[in-house]
Amino acid sequence: MNFEIELENRTKETESVVKAYLPEESGWAKTVIEAMNYSVNVGGKRLRPMLMAETYKLFGGKDKAVEPFMAAIEMIHTYSLVHDDLPAMDNDEYRRGKKTTWVVYGDAMAILAGDGLLNYAFETALTSFEMSGSSVAAKAKALSILAKKAGIHGMIGGQTADIEAEHLGGTVTQEHLLFIHEHKTAALIQAAMMAGAVLAGASDAQVQMIEQAAYEIGIAFQIQDDILDVTSSLETLGKPVGSDARNQKTTYVTLKGIEEASREQKELSAHAIELLAAFEKEGYHNAFLLELIRSLITRDR
Repeated sequence: MNFEIELENRTKETESVVKAYLPEESGWAKTVIEAMNYSVNVGGKRLRPMLMAETYKLFGGKDKAVEPFMAAIEMIHTYSLVHDDLPAMDNDEYRRGKKTTWVVYGDAMAILAGDGLLNYAFETALTSFEMSGSSVAAKAKALSILAKKAGIHGMIGGQTADIEAEHLGGTVTQEHLLFIHEHKTAALIQAAMMAGAVLAGASDAQVQMIEQAAYEIGIAFQIQDDILDVTSSLETLGKPVGSDARNQKTTYVTLKGIEEASREQKELSAHAIELLAAFEKEGYHNAFLLELIRSLITRDR
């Protein structure tokens, strides 16, 4: 397997799935829909829907019932970025090398675009109930996972703790920081992989193991993000670097230093791969999924 070629092909496939579910730009709500679609079309790695699809394949999923959920999780992820970039939050003007939604459409429309993406994500996921493949119970469970991991006990809870941490300066503890990373970043990766497993018919025990692996992937992913905010550039990363320092945020790098943060990031990634590789003993295998996670360790954007 040539991973780079496979990654390019699967990114295109994922992109095609996501774009197929975007709303039509028409009617009195046209402007907010344009802002929603602009936000999604800015691009990105499409990591979460890809992880969902590959976990679905890991457990033998073959039909298209997963696709509305793939689009939904990318919409939820995108809405969180739209709101993250707002002046009241991180005040970022560029993302992935392009102007952020609030810069193009204004604060008010960016807020509405984020709200619209969140709501439309669930409208989209619900269309899976009209499709064959996966049981109704599995679809309902996947929907429940998506809602919880995106909500106050997931990503929004993490975002809340993150905002409050900005006013604590150097008193932010590792426990506090891990809560932020677990909920703000890892939660949607957990949602993606758990939903993929559930839709494919994985057992409760298997879904729990996926949840743990996804937690470790999410924490490792965020630590790498913290490292890149210090070591990368606008040209490479596609968004302003040094925003954590400007916003006086405590990160894994400020707490532990780049060397220790990098070591822990690699340990977490390696253990997550170990957990996923263990499914081979049960007859489940997805070589691309393992390589995808390995690639997160050394990503530069």
